[in-house]
Amino acid sequence: MALVTTKEMFKKAYENKYAIGAFNINNMEIIQGVTRGCKAKNSSVILQVSTGALKYAHPYYLKAMVDAAIRETNIDIALHLDHGPDFESVKTVVENGFTSVMFDGSHHDYETNVKLTKDVVAYAHERGVVVEAELGQLAGIEDDVNVSAENATFTDPDQAVDFVSRTGIDSLAVAIGTSHGAYKFKGEARLDFERLTAITQKLTAAGFEKFPIVLHGASSVDPEMIRICNENGGSLKGAAGIPAEMLRRATTLGVCKINMDTDIRLSATAAIRKFFNDKPEAFDPRGYLTEARDYIQTLVENKIDDVLGCANSLLG
Repeated sequence: MALVTTKEMFKKAYENKYAIGAFNINNMEIIQGVTRGCKAKNSSVILQVSTGALKYAHPYYLKAMVDAAIRETNIDIALHLDHGPDFESVKTVVENGFTSVMFDGSHHDYETNVKLTKDVVAYAHERGVVVEAELGQLAGIEDDVNVSAENATFTDPDQAVDFVSRTGIDSLAVAIGTSHGAYKFKGEARLDFERLTAITQKLTAAGFEKFPIVLHGASSVDPEMIRICNENGGSLKGAAGIPAEMLRRATTLGVCKINMDTDIRLSATAAIRKFFNDKPEAFDPRGYLTEARDYIQTLVENKIDDVLGCANSLLG
C-alpha cells in the first residue's frame, strides 16, 4: 500500500456520520502508537505534521517513518501538513510526498486569504494533493499558532460558501468554539452547533453537497492524563478540553475530520512522568518511550470508539 488522499475517507465519513482522526506526529513512537491503535480498530487515519514538527524531525524522516507504518499496519494513511503558514511550506511537503495540506491564511484579511488559498489550491491540485483551509480563527496556542481570545473569530456561514466557491478547497476548517492547547475553557465547554448546522446547510444549498468540515483544537484533555501528570511531578492546573459527546454530535453535522494534538502530548507525558516516578533508577529511553507509545495507542483506540466512531472505516 501507499499513502492515500483524504477524498474517499471524507466521502465515506460524511455518508456514515463519523469523523476520521487527524493526529499530530513528531517521532517514531507517536507514529507507531497512533497507527497501531488504528490498526486494532481497522480505521483509516490522517497523520498530520505541524511546522514545528517539520523543524524538529524534518520531512525526510517523517515521510520515511510513515512509509514504514504503512508497511507494518497495511491501513489507509493520509499524510497532511497542519497549519501551513505560507506557499513555501506547502511546496516543501508536497515535494516530499505528502498527500494533503492545510494552508492557514486565517490571520490575513478575507480577500488576501482567498487569493493565497486559491494559489495553493492550483499548485496542489496539479500534483494530486488535496487542500484544507481555515476561515475564522481559533483561540489558543499550539506550536507556531498563537491566537488570543480577543482575536478569535467564529466562521461566518455565508462567507464560508463564498470562500469554498472562490478557492476550490477540498475541506474547510471552521471556528465554532474549539481552541488549541490544553486550556480550552475557563468555564463550561460550549460549541456553536447552530453555526455549524448553518454552514453545512448553506454549503449544501449552494451545490457543495457533502462538503467536509474540519474541527481543529478538538482534544478532550482527558482528566485521567492530567491526574497522572500532576501526581508524578507535573503542574497542569485548570486544563480543560472538548467533551466527547460534543465531538460525537459534530460528526453528525458534516464534520469529517477531527484534529487532536494536545491529547497525544498529554498521554506521552503522563506515561513518561509515571515511568520515572516509579523507576527513578531508569535511564534507557526504550523503556519510557515504550510506555509513551502504549499510552498513545490506548488513547487512539478510545478516541475511535468514544469520539470519532470510525472503527472499520478502511477503504478497501
